[in-house]
Amino acid sequence: MKREKVLGIIPARYGSTRFPGKPLAQIKGRSLLQRVYENARRCPHLDKVVIATDDLRIEAHAKTFNAEVVMTSNTCASGTDRCIEVINQNDCFSQYERIINLQGDEPLLEPVVIEQVIHALDEAPMSSAKKALTCENRLRDPSVVKCVCDLNQKALLFSRALSPRGAVYEHLGIYGFRRDFLLKLQTLPPTPMQLSEDLEQLKVLEHGFSIKVPTVESLSIGVDHPEDIREVEKHL
Repeated sequence: MKREKVLGIIPARYGSTRFPGKPLAQIKGRSLLQRVYENARRCPHLDKVVIATDDLRIEAHAKTFNAEVVMTSNTCASGTDRCIEVINQNDCFSQYERIINLQGDEPLLEPVVIEQVIHALDEAPMSSAKKALTCENRLRDPSVVKCVCDLNQKALLFSRALSPRGAVYEHLGIYGFRRDFLLKLQTLPPTPMQLSEDLEQLKVLEHGFSIKVPTVESLSIGVDHPEDIREVEKHL
């Protein structure tokens, strides 16, 4: 069977309430955005990687390291919305059947994790990843999204609160979509749990669709605040 082509999209916006200009923040001589892009390019299962932004400063910077940039509108409310706009408005991407939304603030995400998220789309229209959560502080941190799955690694719940008893996992900020499902996603209305937790993946579950979330080993650290840069540099 012919292998389906895979497109990686890195949504990037300049305006962040917690960390303005975050994509351009320097990490040991390279910007956060450049490190995310170059890291993604290391995954051989991604046939193409593009940066999606509405900011000319980000576009100009991305071109300095020869990244392909797709300009989107400034009305996109989320990274997923930006990915949908890339697919909707650019016929040149019609050949890609699997779309991977790569978070622009995860510079250490291992290529093998991206690979597992791609393969998980064999079993569900949407996929993501999770890792074991053992740190007590992160367990109680509402900015850390917890994930609970069934025995087949299909998501049952995502929550910022403590999860039910049993294995506790931290949700990693990467999403995979089958192309048709990504386009369908924009037609689904918001749902109560999604709005309550401010987690867009809950909308998928509340509408009855499945999300495959394999367990991975990862040292990935998300950059949410300027002080997170130091933590990333320790691991480089």
